[in-house]
Amino acid sequence: MSVPILKYCPGTLTEGFKTYSQTCLKNLFNAKQVSHILPFDSPQQSEEVVALFMENMKHISISGVQQKLSLVQERNLLRLTNEKEQGTHILKPIPSLLKKANMVPANEHLTMQIARQVYGIDIAANGMIFFQDGTPAYITRRFDVKPDARLPDGQGGKWGKEDFATLAGKTKTTSENYKYEFSYEELGLLIQKHVPAWVVEIEKYFSLVMFNFLFSNGDAHLKNFSILETSRGDYRLSPAYDLINSRMHLDDSDFAFDKGLFADSFRSETFKKKNHPCKEDFAEFGKRIGMQENRMERIIQLFIEKQNMVETLVNRSFLDDASKRGYLLQYNTRRNLLIGK
Repeated sequence: MSVPILKYCPGTLTEGFKTYSQTCLKNLFNAKQVSHILPFDSPQQSEEVVALFMENMKHISISGVQQKLSLVQERNLLRLTNEKEQGTHILKPIPSLLKKANMVPANEHLTMQIARQVYGIDIAANGMIFFQDGTPAYITRRFDVKPDARLPDGQGGKWGKEDFATLAGKTKTTSENYKYEFSYEELGLLIQKHVPAWVVEIEKYFSLVMFNFLFSNGDAHLKNFSILETSRGDYRLSPAYDLINSRMHLDDSDFAFDKGLFADSFRSETFKKKNHPCKEDFAEFGKRIGMQENRMERIIQLFIEKQNMVETLVNRSFLDDASKRGYLLQYNTRRNLLIGK
């Protein structure tokens, strides 16, 4: 495999770039001229790099099933972190044990870009990046690490961050399935409890739940939502992360949570007939978590309307042609479900 010749920015997917655009460099690499090619081979290609990667994974602090590697940016270069060193970026190589595993980096990158560019969702800065052998990976900048704050002991220099598994009091000791034993309504009520400006933040949360349904992310569990400390010392919702069309790789359901949208068994008549939610279900969900009705209606309409930019970004993405067609088919299917067709 060789590094592909680029026609679009591997960060923003803007046309006419053979590497990262200035906009992408500013957001992802603090405006430094970082290459879209990593200075090492993928772990599958080099025994030496495999050993380094395995050691690196022992001390990375971010949980999750997907393989994640910690990188540090030094001026315009990226390298794997050393033990107890604070990383600035997370690298996700192609995982194993999933169907279409080689499409996972491109899928997450595309889904994150659609969230930001089409629906205005605040996301973690991200992009595609390539190992020297041409193998693609997904890279994202850590939003909980303060700029210019890399301490040798790995402590300090970070904003406070708590995921909603912690806020809900859910751990592996309570249940092996702890990340999924909840509802989106209950999570919304936790936002009211822990976020001072919850009236503002609840709109962001509502948009994110609708986005995850529309783009077939059936793995938006408790650890994929967090609150983040602000410069004032209070908390807000963190930028969105781990957004991916999970249906491309897993035979999952509409929602990650066992209870789905609601803490009780509420379903609209359309939901009862079709076994999928529609706009009426999301309207009821919005009311229950404290959304203002006029704001809620505008957001629902945004997700129901066909957004041509979605197709543009899909066609510019790093998915293969078959995956692009499947991605767009799922998008249009979910839109029809929202409408009630």
